[in-house]
Amino acid sequence: MLKQDYYNEFFDLGQQKINFSFFELHLPDDDPVYTLKKVMEELDFSGLLACCSDKGRTGYNPIMMYAVVTYANMRGVRSVDRIVESCERDLAFIWLTKGQKPKRDAFYEFKNKKLTGDLLDELNYQFMRQLKKEGLITLKELFIDGTKLEANANRYTFVWRGSINYHLAGLLDKIDALYEKYNTLLHENEYAAKYDLGDAKMFIIEGMEKVRRVIDENRKRKLTKHKKLSNNTIIEIDNCSPLEILKLQKNPLVIFFSQPYFL
Repeated sequence: MLKQDYYNEFFDLGQQKINFSFFELHLPDDDPVYTLKKVMEELDFSGLLACCSDKGRTGYNPIMMYAVVTYANMRGVRSVDRIVESCERDLAFIWLTKGQKPKRDAFYEFKNKKLTGDLLDELNYQFMRQLKKEGLITLKELFIDGTKLEANANRYTFVWRGSINYHLAGLLDKIDALYEKYNTLLHENEYAAKYDLGDAKMFIIEGMEKVRRVIDENRKRKLTKHKKLSNNTIIEIDNCSPLEILKLQKNPLVIFFSQPYFL
């Protein structure tokens, strides 16, 4: 199957094919599966489709497989066997697959050979940004699991934002120092021009200065035994694509393996 056909097939573009059996499916109008598919229309699947061949036997639509895996995660379904069962019994999954029933081997092959870690991170990053753009999530609250046993964080097992901000400030200082050290290495040794490597840029962060001011003020209040100020400022972090970070991570290896003493 041609790669463009995967788009047309999954998002119902081009000539419509009517499967009358689906008229018998009665999903709630507010089921998140509809939102999932709508948001996915705006994602760039070129990286995923590049892993597919136009030759040989046509397998399952990779966009559909990603949609099923993502929807399963939204529903808290992690086991491949449970996903397979859902594709046979759950109306939302059946609607996504259009009645197809991928088996466990198909999902394992998809995860191991096509949906690599880098691709999954990039698609999930796009998915989250699109959800925010559509106003479906705010990203204003981050729940972190507070125990060693709980698998999913919730409003009762989370760390206060003030505590997160306190530790995040120190972490960002360390990251900033590493970026500075990296850029200094490139320019002092002229690696930037030799290997065509640009400067690494720190994340775009909004709200951090207020957090730092509150941290400094609370340190003073601790010495005088005054009550600490609330440090619940919402921090927005952007320009941190997982693929860009991975690319940056590989640059020192490019330099190292190109040195004469290594060759």
